[in-house]
Amino acid sequence: MPEETQKRKAFSLSWLPRGRWNILDLIEMGRVSVPTYMLCDIDMTWAEGLRAKLANLGQRVTITAILLKAIAIAQRHHPATRTALLPWGGVVTFNEIVAGFTVERHVDCGPAVFLGTIHQADTKSIEEIASELQDYGQKPIDQVPQLAIENRFAGMPWLLRKLILWVGTRIPQIRLRYLSATFGLSSLGKYGVKTLIPPSVCTSIFGVGSVDDRPVVRDGKIEIRPMLSLTYNFDHRLIDGAPAARFVDEIRNLLEGGLSGYLIDELGTTGSIGSSGPIGLPTGP
Repeated sequence: MPEETQKRKAFSLSWLPRGRWNILDLIEMGRVSVPTYMLCDIDMTWAEGLRAKLANLGQRVTITAILLKAIAIAQRHHPATRTALLPWGGVVTFNEIVAGFTVERHVDCGPAVFLGTIHQADTKSIEEIASELQDYGQKPIDQVPQLAIENRFAGMPWLLRKLILWVGTRIPQIRLRYLSATFGLSSLGKYGVKTLIPPSVCTSIFGVGSVDDRPVVRDGKIEIRPMLSLTYNFDHRLIDGAPAARFVDEIRNLLEGGLSGYLIDELGTTGSIGSSGPIGLPTGP
């Protein structure tokens, strides 16, 4: 055996690519949070029926778009879920609801994770949300303002990035410049992942797994339904367990039929879709 083969190095050393700093810097902002996790199973029969009906109307949408819409609407009624804690004890409540989601793009021949944002997700149509999601996945990075900002930020010197992050945790206007999302969503369901617990980036973060057919009990009978496991990671410094549970329960109710009351313009009716119908939530924005 050649001598050089016998003396192979025990490790190799390389540098993190610039694009990787995007997610590392975001995690740094949530490093001092007190993450607490809540899991909820959601019957997606109604949501799948909604997607099919929108497809018949010529609107191609994804489950992610429907999820973002439902969470954004729920945030209207739960302001504590869209807050940030300042170092001296002040609490900032963000008035504009901005949906955040992870986007994987290739930068310098390697994958990089970005945080896309959709402003006013609670009032936009599901079709508009789906269109913006598609832009984040397909348009060149320099043509999507949020991606362009994050890409430039990753290219800044380390010390300057740390300074901006430090100021951002203290001055809300600076934070909104680089991280405007009032909640974040990370989905790996298309890879067959059942449950995902994403790191804390802002007060409300969601992990989305795959939608699987599972046996559930309905009216005393066992039925097979498409079920989704949703994980809610919240900062316990700002939200207690009961308010967090009520927030998650409203999201579940919206996805199981309550969202129909907010889709009059898109569907032209508030009639039931699939096997679940409206369930007593407000019927307007």
